Amino acid sequence: MKLFYRKYGEGPPLMILHGLYGSSDNWITVAKAISSDFTVYLPDLRNHGLSPRSRVHDYTAMSSDIHELSDELGLNKFFLAGHSMGGKTAILYAVRWPEKLEGLAIADISPFPASDIRTPEYYQHLEILNAILETDVSGAATRNDAELLLAEKISSERTRGFIMKNIQRTSDNKFSWKINAPSILRNLENIMEGVARPSENYKPVTGFPVIFLKGEKSDYIPDDDRSDIFKLFPSAEIKIIPDAGHWLHTDNPDAVISSLLDLLDK
Repeated sequence: MKLFYRKYGEGPPLMILHGLYGSSDNWITVAKAISSDFTVYLPDLRNHGLSPRSRVHDYTAMSSDIHELSDELGLNKFFLAGHSMGGKTAILYAVRWPEKLEGLAIADISPFPASDIRTPEYYQHLEILNAILETDVSGAATRNDAELLLAEKISSERTRGFIMKNIQRTSDNKFSWKINAPSILRNLENIMEGVARPSENYKPVTGFPVIFLKGEKSDYIPDDDRSDIFKLFPSAEIKIIPDAGHWLHTDNPDAVISSLLDLLDK
């Protein structure tokens, strides 16, 4: 799949993958801040932003999309970072094509699925996706009117503001959803999956530095997963981002920027 992407800066190539409901827009501030150190590529993942839609939405497909994009850009070796769903995509990419990477940064997500994927986060995603599907924004005159419609379904102002970034104006000056919510809803269980936990015959991924960034106020990287993370990535470092929840690049962008620059130094 040919992904839409944005490009900033010059230097060693770094690709940053956004999370669920996100797009390349989410990382522009970070990309500009490090643009004197990296050439930063910000793709929209499938079914998000300006990239194509598909009925298939799983980590095998998304990591293959990134492999196709890296070939299109002529990136023989590059740094890769990802947040949440984008982090799991980056992890599977590292497992499948470790020889392509100079370094890996994973923002606030564990590689591994929970023993029961129907976690509280699953039901939160279910609620958000149904809210998107049930909110017809085509008749809204302004973005504020569209948000008032969404507020009937999503009470959290912060969550609502993030979801509103998925609204666009069409050529006939109406509003529509950029995100392919029907496909994402059908594939929600796939999104809650991850890579397999290391077994006795599991081959560790080595050859480049790996940093996991954990929001201080987030529980998306459970303590119980740490030993398996180190089995999968023996050189991994887990760094706590202070005063940050799951959206750590919004809560504490300076610490995230510093960590990405540290990856280059390593």
